[in-house]
Amino acid sequence: MKKSDFDFDLPPELIAQAPLAERSASRLLLLDVAAGRREDRMFRELPGFLRPGDLLVFNDTRVLPARLYGRKESGGAVEVLIERVTGAHEATVQLGVSKKPKEGGRIELADGSHAVVLGRDEGFFRLRFEAPEPLEKLLLKLGEMPLPPYIERHADDSDMERYQTVFAREPGAVAAPTAGLHFDEPLLAQLRERGVGFGYVTLHVGAGTFQPVRAENLSEHHMHREWLNVGASLVEQIRRTRAAGGRVFAVGTTVVRALESATVDGELHPFAGETQIFIFPGYRITSIDGLITNFHLPQSTLLMLVSALAGREFMLDAYRHAVEQRYRFFSYGDAMLILPRGA
Repeated sequence: MKKSDFDFDLPPELIAQAPLAERSASRLLLLDVAAGRREDRMFRELPGFLRPGDLLVFNDTRVLPARLYGRKESGGAVEVLIERVTGAHEATVQLGVSKKPKEGGRIELADGSHAVVLGRDEGFFRLRFEAPEPLEKLLLKLGEMPLPPYIERHADDSDMERYQTVFAREPGAVAAPTAGLHFDEPLLAQLRERGVGFGYVTLHVGAGTFQPVRAENLSEHHMHREWLNVGASLVEQIRRTRAAGGRVFAVGTTVVRALESATVDGELHPFAGETQIFIFPGYRITSIDGLITNFHLPQSTLLMLVSALAGREFMLDAYRHAVEQRYRFFSYGDAMLILPRGA
């Protein structure tokens, strides 16, 4: 398949630049794949589409304030975006700078501490942070929430809360698992009362999730790496859910990536490690029965993933409908619920 097979026209004004006042106030596009049907609903109606005994699987990763600002020894400004924390004082990063620093170059941060360039790795830089506190604490002191490149403003204090799910607990991501941003405590309480179960994976979303697909032929695309953990308790929880006739819904494409990476010959197993899995039409997703997700970028790997679940033409038609109906797109935008075939 080709990258251009996943293009659609998106007016720039539909890209959400800020969250709504309430998390669950977003709109929800309901997609019934088996019936070829769609409905315009509200996200807070979600409990009505689920059954007692169904299971929602969330990504409990916590977003780090991963954007830093500093200066090179020459005085040039540098923007540092953490891609991945690799040690107590080391990280793989993207650098926004007019002239790329050489190995051994030093970057002075706002508190006077320094980061030293150790080398390059597949387009990223490796830095060592010369600060007394561990890097995660340094980020909490100096860092800014790493809003995606299509949000055309600097992060403010409200983003520290809103670009984070209410169930985030495992620090390590530099981008939010955005489907989870729609859930607030009242909605979670309604789902519990309905008898819907909750399970959790951890997948630390990296800045590579925003990297464009550069190869026209999808077989030539080199997927970015992300670390994940699918625990034995979740594997057993999913097994029990399906044995009792319940359905498993992934909350976000990151959960799909995690579960499919932990699936071998159609069977889910505990797994912790890195994944470079690339899911696009022709790949058969077996780990879930349905998906809650946001709207994704044209020609993106995430649009390709949801097309593998629901079919490319059906999904692109849904996106055209969302544009016509003025849905809000991307991280702070609206959501869709893809119901399983035969549901």
